[in-house]
Order: sequence, then C-alpha cells, then structure tokens
Amino acid sequence: MNPSHPSTPCTAVTLLPPPEFLVRLAGRGGRRPEAGYVLCELAAGHDADHAMVLWEDDARHLAVWARWSGDRATLAELAWCGVTDPRGEDACGLFAEHPAAHDWAVFDGTLAAVAVLARQHPHLAPRDGV
Repeated sequence: MNPSHPSTPCTAVTLLPPPEFLVRLAGRGGRRPEAGYVLCELAAGHDADHAMVLWEDDARHLAVWARWSGDRATLAELAWCGVTDPRGEDACGLFAEHPAAHDWAVFDGTLAAVAVLARQHPHLAPRDGV
C-alpha cells in the first residue's frame, strides 16, 4: 500500500445481538446483555467479511473479532496481524491475514477532523477519567 495514496475506511455497520451463551449466563434475574452496533475496521472495497475487534487477549496475543456479512455474524478469536509500519514501529491493529490495507494505510477523515477540533478546543475534548 502506498502511504501517499491512503485507502478509505469501510463504512459497513451492523447491529450485533449478544451471543446466546451470554444471555443464558445473565439468567432470569440478571441484566440482559444488550445489542450494540459494530463498525467495520477494514479498508473500503475488501472482499471478505466485515470485521471489528471487540476485546483483546494480550496474554495470548489474540483478539475477539465480530465478523459479519449481510445478516450473518460470528465471533472469532484471531491472532494479530503483526506486520509493522515501515515508517515506524507500530504493528498493524488488524487480524492476521486480513484482506485489504493495513490499518496505518487507512485514512479516516472523520477521525482526523475530530483530532483537529480536539486540539483547537481542548476544553471540549473528552479526557481520561472524566
């Protein structure tokens, strides 16, 4: 991927219901897990399932990813990509053998605009612990 020609992010989003085993674990008296929206983290134009990391397992160098296509969704434990950005030491934050560009080659204009606004108006930017 040519860094001077970044990819745009995929804009796929879906509502992910809680897995049935979590609903069962909550029991009748417990608080039922809620559905939540997931947004694809891959580059636009990829030719595989959409994907978003849900949580990381640093001890095993894995993460649990939501993968979906249409109305079918699955959870999968996947190893990290591990390829490092040739311009630095940051590793790709996607799963091993992911389709399309590495995460450093995907330019999200919305996130870039929010970063600029946060620098211009630090009093409005959220802070840790607040």
